[in-house]
Amino acid sequence: MTLTYGLLTGVLFGFLLQRGHVLRYDKQLGALRLVDMTIVKFMLSHIMVAMVGIYLLHDLGLVKLSLKTTALGANAIGGLLFGLGWGLVGYCPGTSVGAVGEGRLDAIFAIAGMLAGAAVFARAYDALLPTVYAWGNYGKISLPGLLGVNHWIVIVVLLACYAGVLRFLERKGL
Repeated sequence: MTLTYGLLTGVLFGFLLQRGHVLRYDKQLGALRLVDMTIVKFMLSHIMVAMVGIYLLHDLGLVKLSLKTTALGANAIGGLLFGLGWGLVGYCPGTSVGAVGEGRLDAIFAIAGMLAGAAVFARAYDALLPTVYAWGNYGKISLPGLLGVNHWIVIVVLLACYAGVLRFLERKGL
């Protein structure tokens, strides 16, 4: 049943990517050049919904949160590699699969590159643990945990900030 849920949510996400026009190359390039914030607005709205949904499900006892270690070195290097790959091919993992679904076969090369990168990472993982993963390792932390407040306080503040950012971007026509 878990695989069925994954498939259904994946199809729904792909549909939303397509309807939001974020699979288009001009939208990808506009986001990278910071002149078209369609993708940023799409991601931000999804983060807002997911943040509320996950913590609501957690509070209802329907899901268990599994925090990952905060390792600044790994996050910085991973983010740089992700951004470099996105800039080179014009696709991220979600948009590449969506683009193939739309019939753009150039995205197959992006997917092949991502799979090759994942294979290299898997082979290098053991060597990365004592090095890159040790740089700036803060353990399993969360913003509510750091602040010592209930997670709903942080969520409400973040929702207000994110809504303000979305409003600003809309007013600027980005």
